[in-house]
Amino acid sequence: MSRTAAAGALGATALLGSCAFLAPRAPASEVSTRALRGGVAEPQKLAAETSSAPMAGAALLAAGFAAAGVVGAERRSKATACRAAAVKKKGVKVIHGKEIPWNLFSPKAPYQGKVVANDFHPQTLTEQTGDANWETCHVTFDHGGKVPYIEGQSIGVIAPGPDKKGETPARIRLYSIASSAVGDCQDSKTVSLCVKRVVEVDGQYANREVGEDKPDKAGTGFPDKKVYRGVCSNHICDMSVGDDVMITGPTGAEMLLPEDPEANIIMLATGTGIAPMRSYLRLLFHDNAGANSDGSRKFKGIAWLFMGVPYSKSLLYDDEHSTYKAKYPDQFRYDYAVS
Repeated sequence: MSRTAAAGALGATALLGSCAFLAPRAPASEVSTRALRGGVAEPQKLAAETSSAPMAGAALLAAGFAAAGVVGAERRSKATACRAAAVKKKGVKVIHGKEIPWNLFSPKAPYQGKVVANDFHPQTLTEQTGDANWETCHVTFDHGGKVPYIEGQSIGVIAPGPDKKGETPARIRLYSIASSAVGDCQDSKTVSLCVKRVVEVDGQYANREVGEDKPDKAGTGFPDKKVYRGVCSNHICDMSVGDDVMITGPTGAEMLLPEDPEANIIMLATGTGIAPMRSYLRLLFHDNAGANSDGSRKFKGIAWLFMGVPYSKSLLYDDEHSTYKAKYPDQFRYDYAVS
């Protein structure tokens, strides 16, 4: 398929990027009964109907108003009850009629997970480019199945601190989840993040004076300069297998995948913005959860990724993208912009 033809085929798409997500809507008379994970729901017909026969007489008109008032009151009562039920149920949020995990763990009561080895990627994904902040890491945490999430959500990480305001522990930092719901190991007990180590040298801000900066886990250090190191990003990138990590969440409902398996999806990412897109692609083209019993994929649409990075050495998950393209050439394509 040519790119022009492909663009035409992607006329009705779900747009997934850092700013927008447009999911295809179901017809007005019913909701879609298909789902990427195989769930099937009964179509919900619209309750509102209009009458074509005119009412005759003031009595009938008054009766009509009274009936409308009763129906309206019943609907308001039901809506209020539904909202009350949603509020009372902790740990979930209803999005488009579907419950998703929501803030199971808070900053005051985080979950203590552990860093585990990842058999798919080394911790450092990028290669040295000469820039101070060249390193991007893929780090995996074991949550024992206690922090469920779905593709497109985020978790918070609490660093020991102190942060730039001197607070200990530091305030939480949210990171988009880079693994699918079942995790990289597909046992639903891990979560992975894609984190860029923040390092600024001789900038406007510094939390290390000249002589204070020491080499990080990747061996990068600037002892002869004033340096600012992001508190949480360096905390995560310096982690080793067995280290504890304080996790909050999950949260986020703006970047969820559409349930329609025939939806076409365009993804726009720069740098670590690839994290949620990786979670989608793992489900769509890799995980057993996204496969039918005959081995075919539940996803039947087209997924198109556009990714920008400053250097070719900064490309993230290129091996996975190449594999998807080789296995599913009619369904997956990607374009890189290296500046």
